[in-house]
Amino acid sequence: MDDISFHKFLYPLEEDLYKLVRFLVGRLAKSSEVQKVNNQKETKEFVEEFKDLRMQSESAESANIGSGDSVLEESDKSTSILGSLSSDEDDGVEKSRSGTTDIGGPNASGNKETIALGFNEHFDKHEEKLNSLQDLSCEQKLLLDLIAKTSKCQHLQDEHELLKAAVAVENLHSLDFYIQQLNDLMEARRDELVKLESQWNALRRSIEEKRTSLEEAFCATKPDAHEKLQTKKDIEREIQSVSAEMDRREDQISELSEELEKQPKVALRGSFVLRIKEITKNSRKQDADIERILRETRELQLESNSIQERLNRTYAVVDETIFREARKDQVARQAYRSLRRIHECFEQTAEKVLLTDRTRREVVDYEAKLASMASRSLNIDKLQADLDAIRKENDVLERNLKDSTEH
Repeated sequence: MDDISFHKFLYPLEEDLYKLVRFLVGRLAKSSEVQKVNNQKETKEFVEEFKDLRMQSESAESANIGSGDSVLEESDKSTSILGSLSSDEDDGVEKSRSGTTDIGGPNASGNKETIALGFNEHFDKHEEKLNSLQDLSCEQKLLLDLIAKTSKCQHLQDEHELLKAAVAVENLHSLDFYIQQLNDLMEARRDELVKLESQWNALRRSIEEKRTSLEEAFCATKPDAHEKLQTKKDIEREIQSVSAEMDRREDQISELSEELEKQPKVALRGSFVLRIKEITKNSRKQDADIERILRETRELQLESNSIQERLNRTYAVVDETIFREARKDQVARQAYRSLRRIHECFEQTAEKVLLTDRTRREVVDYEAKLASMASRSLNIDKLQADLDAIRKENDVLERNLKDSTEH
């Protein structure tokens, strides 16, 4: 791997980070494999040597060695085995050798203590090596975590820069620019759809022409096929009409179902029955009142007619009597004139009474209409504007009519 500057190390590129990570992972994998193999070998050798030492110590105790030469030989063997376990344990081996040579007598307990001492020293060394390997693996893990977090931070910084650049680019243009872009895109898509539709129409026409030519050729070869094709076309038309009718009915059903859902819930049948009974009872009462009013009106009309006839007969008799007397007497003549004047006044009074009654009825009708109009929310300004517009239209029509008549 090439040397890198301090600035590159602090602010690496993404490609350099990837190269560094690959390099470290490869080195870590190799070192971990080598260390694993070495540890396995050392552990295996250590276990085998420990077994040999244990067997030798047990045989030494059981035999109760009496000669110094045999003790020396056993001590030499044990010290040579401990020396082969590690090159760093030379001092411990020398001590064990001196201890065994000094023993030299028939006592085997000194040999046993020396072997145990060497074994403990070797075990401590091996444990220190394992701890150092574990510390090294922890440091490697921390280094990998640091590299991963550094690459992630760099990636997030790049994304932040890209987002800032995108926001800056978007702020350069106004909303109308993007609307124009969308309109242009829609126009292009619309033109594309028109082109595709024209291509489809041309293709469909060619296919239909080919189909008709094939049908004609087939009908020419087989005369019965024409009738079958005709029946097939009729069936297809019927299928299309039925499908269209089904679609229309489905749409109608959906609309009716929506209207039904919007309508309020239907009341119970008993409430409808009660309402119908109340309506019929009220209608019967109204019918009875109407019949009573009509009967009274008829009776009053008959009474009025009889009084009118009696009055007419009485007036005719009095008029004729006074008229006869008026020929002979001046006072009778004056009375006849007064009678005629009274009759005319009564006729005018009756007409005015009838007119007053008619006027009252009209007033009642107008008051009802006025109340109904007042209940409505009429906008006077709107009515005035509509009236002005109608007047203007009438003026324009009158001018047009005058111009047409003049020409």
